Formats: sequence, C-alpha cells, structure tokens
Amino acid sequence: MLEFSILGQSTSLLEIAGLITGIASVWLTVRQNILCFPIGIINVLIYAFLFSSNGIRLYADAFLQIVYLILLIYGWIRWKKNKIEINFPISINSFFLTRLLVFCIPSFFILGLFLAYFTNASLPWLDALLTVISLAAQWMIAKKMIENWALWIVVNIIYVPMYIYKGLHLTSILYFIFLLLAFKGLSEWKKLSTNTHTT
Repeated sequence: MLEFSILGQSTSLLEIAGLITGIASVWLTVRQNILCFPIGIINVLIYAFLFSSNGIRLYADAFLQIVYLILLIYGWIRWKKNKIEINFPISINSFFLTRLLVFCIPSFFILGLFLAYFTNASLPWLDALLTVISLAAQWMIAKKMIENWALWIVVNIIYVPMYIYKGLHLTSILYFIFLLLAFKGLSEWKKLSTNTHTT
C-alpha cells in the first residue's frame, strides 16, 4: 500500500479516498441526495479493505463495513422506489431496550472471543464492542429511534483515539467529523420530534 506523509503523519491514498468519500456520503445524506448511496458503497469497500489489511487488523470493523454495504444497497433501492419521509414519533422503550441488550451482550462476547482466540486481530475486545454498538445504532436508525444518535456519539468518541493509536490519523479526523454530525443529528431529530408532536 502506497504511503506518504501529510503534516508529519504517515497515511495512504486509500485512507485519503476513505476520508473524502466518507465526508461526501454523509454530506449527501444530510442533503437527502440519492448519490449518498453509491458514494457510501465506495467508502465502505475502501474501509473494509483498509481495516482488514495486515498492518491494521481490525477485522470486526472490516466485517461491519460489509454489513453497511448491504444496508446501503437496501437504502438505495428503497429511495429509488419512493421518496422516504422521515418521521420521529418512536423512542426507545423498556421492551426494545431488553431486546437490544439480549442481542448486544452475547454478540459482544461471541465476537470478542472469536477475534481474540481465532484471529490475529488487533484490539479484539474493543473492536468487537464498537462493532456491536454500531450495528445496534444502525438498527435503531431503521426503527427511527432518536436515541441512535447517543450510541453514535459514544462509539465515535472511542473510535477517534483508537484510530489515532492504529496510525489512521485521517480516519480519526473523519470519525471526529462523524462525532460532530451525531451531535447535530441528535439536535435536529429532537427539534423535528417536538414539531411532530406539537402539530
């Protein structure tokens, strides 16, 4: 993988491409532009390869990109069929929280054990935890639950220093931008939720 230095930090053309396509896909999503899906697909394919590379070995993160790929294809098909209007009446409840914990806790241990004992994964337990929480957050987006943003805030706060530790400095910048967007998303969805309930 071709590497060079930017501002004294080692990076690669692949990571730069991931940074550009990541920002573009999120910006297009905010604008509700259907091009967010093909750009997002390019982004997750880049990161699937990058995370699974020998120097990084974040295998759960690489697997997560493949799940995102499936969700992006599904979203692209749905948006092409009809314009989706976003509604925000649904919030988390105790029944959903119980189901979420039933999914997350065993999934974390199973994935963590697999990565720790059957692969040469770097940071297997942290990688597993962030992957499981990210999948839960993505599922909550599909359910239109405002609290998904709280999960994204938590994982992005952890992802930023983790990627710095792994030498993925541009990726850490990307996830810091994602963190800011998660705060914005939480704020915007709260406003829309309030407007929905008052109109």
